[in-house]
Amino acid sequence: MKKLAVVALGGNALLRGDQQGTIDEQEANIYETCTYLLQLIKKDYNLVIGHGNGPQVGNVLLQHEAGSKMFNIPKMPIDICVAETQGSIGYMIEQQLRNVLEKENLQRDIISIITQAMVEKNDPAFDNPTKPVGPYYSKEEADAIAEKTSHKFAEDPRGRGWRRVVPSPAPKSINNRHSIEKLVRDGQIVIAVGGGGIPYFYVEPNKLQGIDAVIDKDFASSMLATQINADEFFILTDVEKVYLNFRKPDEKELDTITVSEAKKYLEEGHFSKGSMEPKIQACIQFVEKGGKQAVITQAYKLGDPGAGTKIVRD
Repeated sequence: MKKLAVVALGGNALLRGDQQGTIDEQEANIYETCTYLLQLIKKDYNLVIGHGNGPQVGNVLLQHEAGSKMFNIPKMPIDICVAETQGSIGYMIEQQLRNVLEKENLQRDIISIITQAMVEKNDPAFDNPTKPVGPYYSKEEADAIAEKTSHKFAEDPRGRGWRRVVPSPAPKSINNRHSIEKLVRDGQIVIAVGGGGIPYFYVEPNKLQGIDAVIDKDFASSMLATQINADEFFILTDVEKVYLNFRKPDEKELDTITVSEAKKYLEEGHFSKGSMEPKIQACIQFVEKGGKQAVITQAYKLGDPGAGTKIVRD
């Protein structure tokens, strides 16, 4: 039976920090990332691709707000903006991956699925927004915007500026997971749970409703990987491995660690809350719920047996 892998693409796969986000920039970034996905495709993996949408959904929110002020066009809530970016980013990944496959004379169907993820309305995350979206601002710019709006801002843990933050509740279930699993095990490459999934909740029994939030794409991809019985889970980010004492004189890279070791390092506070911590937590959840291994690495290292930090069972 072919291995099934879920690969969560980080922000760098779509948009680099020093870029404006033009279509040319995003397509070039995605094409490059898709060339690295070939390493798994050529090894005959069944593949599901998840992706983030932090910069894009923030930009879409800004576009809606500008249109509302300038042209009196009703602005849409965050869940609708997540759906918009799922569609646009899924389209870009599907097209660029098709370009890569055709160059290699490989034939695989690629299917993008607009995916919803259930959350709980009373999740404490709604009282403590932490998910960064949109562009970076200076402290002065962020303060000026905050004075005119109800937006909240937080400093980037790597010192790149200030970004708007929105609630990021934990996903409880991924919609259409059975269909996703069937499609991918039949050989199709499936793009799903983009941007963490469109958040919804039960406003009353038997009635669904969207809610203003952006779910963490690593947690959502991890949950989907568990629910479709994936063998492996990959998180692609902008560092080759996970480090203890990151960017300090006693920095130490991690190769293979157990779930218990990962939990110990979390408790000791080695990983930044807005960056590496949720990635480690998502990997722990996947392995604890039956996954064989989770890997955190850079895209270009994908498929290299010695690359990345692997989290495995005790």
